[in-house]
Amino acid sequence: MKPAWAESSLNWLYIDFNSYFASVEQQEQPRLRGRPVVVSPVMTDTTSAIAASYEAKAYGIRTGTPIWEAKRRCPGILIVPARHDMYSRYHHRILKEIDRHIPVAKVGSIDEMACELMGREKLKSEAVALAGRIKAGLRQNIGEYVRCSIGIAPNAFLAKVAGDLKKPDGLTVLEAADLPGPLFNLKPRDLPGIGANMEQRLLDAGIDSLPALWDLGPREARRIWGSIGGEMFWRELRGEAVHRAAEGRHSVSHSHVLPPSLRPEYMAQGVARRLAAKAATRVRRIGCAARLLHLSVRFDDRAHEKWSADFRLTETQDSFVILEAVDRLWQRMVAESQADQGRRLRKVGVALTDLVPETEITGDLFGGGSGFETDPALSEKRVKLAKAIDKLNAKYTRDTVHIGPLPGQRKGKKPETDFMGAKIAFNRIPDEAEFKE
Repeated sequence: MKPAWAESSLNWLYIDFNSYFASVEQQEQPRLRGRPVVVSPVMTDTTSAIAASYEAKAYGIRTGTPIWEAKRRCPGILIVPARHDMYSRYHHRILKEIDRHIPVAKVGSIDEMACELMGREKLKSEAVALAGRIKAGLRQNIGEYVRCSIGIAPNAFLAKVAGDLKKPDGLTVLEAADLPGPLFNLKPRDLPGIGANMEQRLLDAGIDSLPALWDLGPREARRIWGSIGGEMFWRELRGEAVHRAAEGRHSVSHSHVLPPSLRPEYMAQGVARRLAAKAATRVRRIGCAARLLHLSVRFDDRAHEKWSADFRLTETQDSFVILEAVDRLWQRMVAESQADQGRRLRKVGVALTDLVPETEITGDLFGGGSGFETDPALSEKRVKLAKAIDKLNAKYTRDTVHIGPLPGQRKGKKPETDFMGAKIAFNRIPDEAEFKE
């Protein structure tokens, strides 16, 4: 005779923290509690919010709302600078707390985790009780202002959808027998994996509602998506277990919205060089070499014009080669965009892409880049020097030793390096080491 839990359709529990960055700030700073708060990457009105508290959301302020607009909508709103290192520390504390109740199977982002239910945990009553214990543990050991919504469903995809149905601090159970009813209150764009481009594809195919999306067949979904991903989405929507292969790392990137003091072209170039040096440090730390450097800039004007270009490299870990590539691309950008005629920049980004593991490199591991190849023996010595610098900075603090001047570094003036702290992307949590690079 099968145990009762074997008949349950519930297999996953998904935890989604509400307004995470803003909630952590409210937990850390009592003066922010119960008040509209926005977290800003740079303390200037020309940037956009990266998080908003629920009190701010009541005014229509969301992630991506320009700071000047947030101030217009809510004159008393509190703007606080982002502290990514603190959000990362909270993340790891949260993981430890959840692990006290159930192992975390998947980390979706800095504020989302999925847990697989086992045995009696699959029973609805047991799963709900487990969710209650997790919430109580978080309140007691992390803080009452760091709240989460929990969804319980047949697979991780639907568990995430269930968690989104009630925020903040919600708990929703979505069993297979409930489908598709509760989903029909949503729009296709509300589902994970459907962004603006996919929404437009669906509209072009005449799919403008959840009932219409539900009525698709797997072949139709594959055709609209243009890949097997459409069929996988179709199956996940129905509660099936779908295995998605994990992808390896293909790039290391850093970008920064520039404060007004760093927007002149000559200052912004220093930021680009420092971001490239930071990316090179990470490439060495993860045991890879890069074969392509990508530079992008956005100008500080009404059109927010963009410029970007690539520079092909021989497989390299050499910071000197990478910085030379940045300088060459920068000269090209200045020539093509008239940046030297007083144009100010708004954002700078650098990416090292087409990464290959050290163990899989054929030929010259420490070679130079197109047009400025160097003696392999000399380049190998430079990489050894760079790794020694990495160790010193990791032991003490970043920029204890650095190559070339730092942005704004002049006699009697402290360089501007606040932008160098690691940043949290939507689907990647920085390693602790990154905050020292």
